[in-house]
Amino acid sequence: MRKLQKKLSIKYGKIAILTHFNPDGDAIGSTLGLSQIFTQMGHECSVIVPNDFPGFLKWLPGAEEIISLPGHEAKVAEIIEASDILFFVDFNDIRRMKEIREPVSRSSAHRVLIDHHPDPVVTADSVISDTSVSSTAELVYRFIVENGLKKYMNKDIAVCLFAGVMTDTGCFSYNSSSPETYKVVTELLRYNIDKDRIYYRIYDNFSCDRMRLLGYCLNERMECFPEYRTALIWLNREDQEKYHFRTGDSEGFVNYPLSIKGVRFSAFFIEKKDHVKVSFRSKGDFPVNTFSASHFNGGGHRNASGGESVESLEAVLEKFRGLLPEYREQLNDYED
Repeated sequence: MRKLQKKLSIKYGKIAILTHFNPDGDAIGSTLGLSQIFTQMGHECSVIVPNDFPGFLKWLPGAEEIISLPGHEAKVAEIIEASDILFFVDFNDIRRMKEIREPVSRSSAHRVLIDHHPDPVVTADSVISDTSVSSTAELVYRFIVENGLKKYMNKDIAVCLFAGVMTDTGCFSYNSSSPETYKVVTELLRYNIDKDRIYYRIYDNFSCDRMRLLGYCLNERMECFPEYRTALIWLNREDQEKYHFRTGDSEGFVNYPLSIKGVRFSAFFIEKKDHVKVSFRSKGDFPVNTFSASHFNGGGHRNASGGESVESLEAVLEKFRGLLPEYREQLNDYED
C-alpha cells in the first residue's frame, strides 16, 4: 500500500469524495467515514454518488448529506469544479462513475484513489491500493491511522467503517481470513459501537414486498446445474414491477444458492432499463472476478464480483449457461 502524505490533506481545503454506480455498504460506509474525518479536521467536504443507494444504508451517520447525481447535475458539477482534491473510493475503473466522469474529466484537482480491488486502471496522482484487505472501509481506517488522523475518529465514523467491513465480507463469511481485518474491527469496537444494532439495521430492514420477491426468486427464477456445481437466479423488469422493487431489494440474493449442497458457483442476473446487471459468488478458489472480466465486462474479487451486459436478459442467460461446460473441470475440482 502506498501511503498518502499528511501534508496533502492539510494543503487542500475543498474535498469531494466520489464512489461507484450502485454503491454498496462498503462504498457508502467508506465515503461517509472518510468525509467525517475531513469534516472533523475543518475541511469543506462533499460525498457524491452516481445514483441512489439502498434504503437500508440511509440511517448511517452523515448519509443525509450524500448528494446523488440524478436531479443535481449542476450542483455536482459545481462542487467538483471547486474542489482542490478528489477522492475516488471503492472502485478501480473510471467507467464505474458513469455520468460523474464528465465533470471529473474537466477537473484539475489532485486525485487520490483508495480501493482494494485488483488491477486498478483509474488515473490518480496518489494511489492507495491493497487487495489483501477485506474492504475499502478497512483500507480507509488504515489510511486514517497511518496518516496521524486517528485523533479525529469518533463513534459515528467507527459505525460507518464497521458497516463497510461487515457488508463487504458478507458478515465475515468471505474476504475476511486475514488477522489484520479483525485487528481493525477490534479497534472500531473500542468506540462503543453496537455491532448487533448495525447488523439489524442493515439486514433486518427490508419490506414485505422484498421478502415476497425473494421467495418468488427462489421458487420461480432459480436454476440449478449440479453437473457444474452451479446455480443462478434471475429477475426481469416485470418481476420487479410486480413486487414494487426498490433500490437494494435484491441485495444478497446471489448468496442464497451457495447454501445448496454441492453448489460452489452462484450467479444473479437482474434486468435494468438499458443493461443486465450480473453478480457472481463462489466458494474455494474458483475466480469469479476472472470469469466476470472475461465474459461480462466486470471484475472484483476472487469470490465476489460483478459485471454487466447490454444484451437482452434472455441472451445473457443463454450465454452464461453455454459457458458452464468450459469450466466443468475447474468447478468440480473442489472438496466441500
